[in-house]
Amino acid sequence: MNYPESSLATDSPPDALAVANRLRPVVIRIYRRLRHELRDLNITNAQVSLLAAIRHTPGIGLTELAARQDITTAAMSTLVDRLEDAGFIERLRSESGDRRRVGVRLTPAGEDLLDTVRSRRTAWLAAHLAALTPGDLAAIDAAIDPLVRLIEAEP
Repeated sequence: MNYPESSLATDSPPDALAVANRLRPVVIRIYRRLRHELRDLNITNAQVSLLAAIRHTPGIGLTELAARQDITTAAMSTLVDRLEDAGFIERLRSESGDRRRVGVRLTPAGEDLLDTVRSRRTAWLAAHLAALTPGDLAAIDAAIDPLVRLIEAEP
């Protein structure tokens, strides 16, 4: 795939729209390739995202989890059912006695699965980064902090 030439060759500052047009297809292709690392694990990227959210906040309730994932509580319940049936998460009853409050946490199998996903994705990325020139690798490294700020600036 050919990408438009960088605006760095000129003395003028880069235009945000031009950078966005160059960056978007690259980010999409990297995302697709990293998603491809799930192919034989029998899990979707959405399920991995959900497991990661649960790992980050063990005991989180379905309503809060649904709000964070921007889906309905009914859809979240279906996703949680599937992950529970697969043995990756378990439901937790509230210690306060409120039977309506159900939290979820990862099982050891869920922890192992997330570790496997992270390991595969990191290995793929590291192998491809290692093939770059030292200058290209340094440029990507220098871009990480601004990209993090870009993501964190979103509400």
